[in-house]
Amino acid sequence: MDANNPQAIRRAIRSGQHKGNTSGLARGFVQANLAILPSDWAADFLLFCQLNPKPCPLVGVASNPGDFQIDSLGADLDIRTDVPRYRVFENGECVNEVEDIQALWRDDLVTFALGCSFSFEEALLADGLEIRNITEGVNVPMYRTNIACKPAGRFSGDMVVSMRPMKPADAIRAIQICSRFPSVHGAPVHFGDPAAIGIQNIDAPDFGDAVSIRDGEVPVFWACGVTPQVVLEQSRPPFCITHSPGHMLVTDLPNSKLSVF
Repeated sequence: MDANNPQAIRRAIRSGQHKGNTSGLARGFVQANLAILPSDWAADFLLFCQLNPKPCPLVGVASNPGDFQIDSLGADLDIRTDVPRYRVFENGECVNEVEDIQALWRDDLVTFALGCSFSFEEALLADGLEIRNITEGVNVPMYRTNIACKPAGRFSGDMVVSMRPMKPADAIRAIQICSRFPSVHGAPVHFGDPAAIGIQNIDAPDFGDAVSIRDGEVPVFWACGVTPQVVLEQSRPPFCITHSPGHMLVTDLPNSKLSVF
C-alpha cells in the first residue's frame, strides 16, 4: 500500500489489507469523520453542523439519499467499504462495530463528512511541533466534556475534544497555526486544567488511547469530530452509522484547500 496515495489507501481498506486507524496516512490530504443518518433526520443534523462548526465542520454531504459516493471528496470512493471500521447505532446505542456496511445500506441514508484533526496535525508537524500520539504510535486521546453544543431540532449534547500535550509556548503556536484551518476544527477550545471542561481523569480517555504528558507540558484540547456520536446517543435516532474513532475516510481533497490563508 502506498501510504501517501488516498486512492491506494481506500483500496487497501476496501480489500481488508488495512484495518487499523488512519492517523499518519495520506499526508497532505483531508481525512473525514462520518455521520450517516436516515433522510428524515438529515435536515436537523445539517442545521446542527451549521450551528456547531468547530466540532462538526462539514467538508462534504451526499447529493441525494442513498448515494454512497461524494464526488467532491474522491474518485472511486465508496462510503460503504472505504472506512476501516464503522459503528452502528440503534436508538442511540452502539450495537455493533463492523468493517463493511454494504449489508446495512439503505436507500434513505444520507452521508455527512466532517473535517478531522489529522489535517491540522500535518500543519503542526510541518512547523516542528511534536504530536505525541503520532510519536507514540497510538490513536489520539478523546474525551467527553461539559461544553454544550448549540441544539438544533432533535439534536443536542456536549462536545468531545481531542488532546495533544505541549509546552505552553508550543500551545500558543498551535493556536496560531490551527486558526488557519476552520474546516478541520480550527484553534483549540481549551488548554490547561482538564477539570475546567469536565474531564476528571486525563489518563483515562473516553475514546482513543492515553499518551504521556511530560513535565512542563499542558494538555491542549481541540473540538473533535466524535462529537456527533455523543449527540446521536442523546438524540436517539432509530438508526445511524458513524466511523469508529480514529478510523477515517481518506479523501482526495488536499489539506491546502482548507487553509484560509
